[in-house]
Amino acid sequence: VQLVESGGGLVQAGGSLTLSCAGSGFAFDGYSIGWFRQVPGKEREGVSCISNGDGSTKYSDSVKGRFTISSDRAKNTVSLQMNNLKPEDTAVYSCAARPLVLGCNLWDATYDDWGQGTQVTVSS
Repeated sequence: VQLVESGGGLVQAGGSLTLSCAGSGFAFDGYSIGWFRQVPGKEREGVSCISNGDGSTKYSDSVKGRFTISSDRAKNTVSLQMNNLKPEDTAVYSCAARPLVLGCNLWDATYDDWGQGTQVTVSS
């Protein structure tokens, strides 16, 4: 399983970024993909997830209404559209995969494979 994130960068508060997670080496349809973020000194936070099996999604309360997760199964890619970004969204964002056909969750301990992460910095 290989996961590669892209799309991070520096943006002003109120701006938008789209992160992508490209997966390879596994049967994409049978996995759920999660996006997590971490700030140095703090615990990793689950942001959003999607099941490639049934299409269900979840969002943390901190991003609900601002972030949208989607999956392109033809390209084995999961995207995270982030709108109305706030300085508190600054973190390293990582995607992770777990073999789960139905549903998904934001508990990082249940995910088996991780990408290397991409930095998102939101300036005030």
